Amino acid sequence: MNPHDLDHTIIHHINIKARELESTLKSDVVSYFGQIHPQYFRLFRNFVEEVQAKSQRKEKCLSIVLRTPGGSAETAERYVTVVRQHYDTVNFIVPDLAMSAGTIFCMSGDKIHMDYSSSLGPIDPQIMASDGSGYVAALGYLDKVAEITQKNSLSPADVVFLKGLDLAKLALFEQARDLSIDLLKKWLVQYKFKDWNKHRTTNPGAAVTDDEKTARAAEIAAALSDHKKWFSHGRALNLAKLQELKLEIDDYSNDTVLRSAIRAYNDLLTAYTDRMGLPFYLHSHLTTEPT
Repeated sequence: MNPHDLDHTIIHHINIKARELESTLKSDVVSYFGQIHPQYFRLFRNFVEEVQAKSQRKEKCLSIVLRTPGGSAETAERYVTVVRQHYDTVNFIVPDLAMSAGTIFCMSGDKIHMDYSSSLGPIDPQIMASDGSGYVAALGYLDKVAEITQKNSLSPADVVFLKGLDLAKLALFEQARDLSIDLLKKWLVQYKFKDWNKHRTTNPGAAVTDDEKTARAAEIAAALSDHKKWFSHGRALNLAKLQELKLEIDDYSNDTVLRSAIRAYNDLLTAYTDRMGLPFYLHSHLTTEPT
């Protein structure tokens, strides 16, 4: 068989599974695989515009199947502007993992769908390395600076480290940390908590105030950005850990219909992108060519 014909056949089956998932969710469905990187913004914007223009659905709802190691919080903010321009409701589905900026992106959703094997990550902001080789996690660097500056006496290694500090980079890391926390708090209140109107556990039935929503968002943001709590930028936070933080997740582990529809689409698409060695991929059955 011609390799091109094989790829065409695989994409055809992926599109079938995408349509089936759309029918189950009653929303447009797109997949985002790869880093959240500034160079992908125009591709993402044009992609979402094309999907929305071609969609025949009336719900104005978008479900994003997300798999990402993270990236730029600033770019995640721009992505949110795009999807909210075209859709009234935006939900995220994380069958595998969405780390760092991916976690921040998810917090802009009305719902986050995960199962027992899914993971988000700490919101450790990432800054592009000065040589452009990739992203550098900021919180570990900031924690080390704080640890050293609080010591009563410094070791020779500490002195060498402090002498080598790039103050401009340090300020950039601090700004990235503050932006990540600010975005998470804002989006949780604006989107995730918008229908949280009554208390369910503490003081059941009592109305939830705006101040309580803001306080809960601040608690979640503080916990997710606590590098000392999670130890590692790449720490996987599963469903149970996220629920301990009082972050409401739509768990589809026991919903056999939805779980089967998500995995049938995601697993086939993931296998295809991995086989092709694609670092970045956008998919919708509505677009003329995969991105």
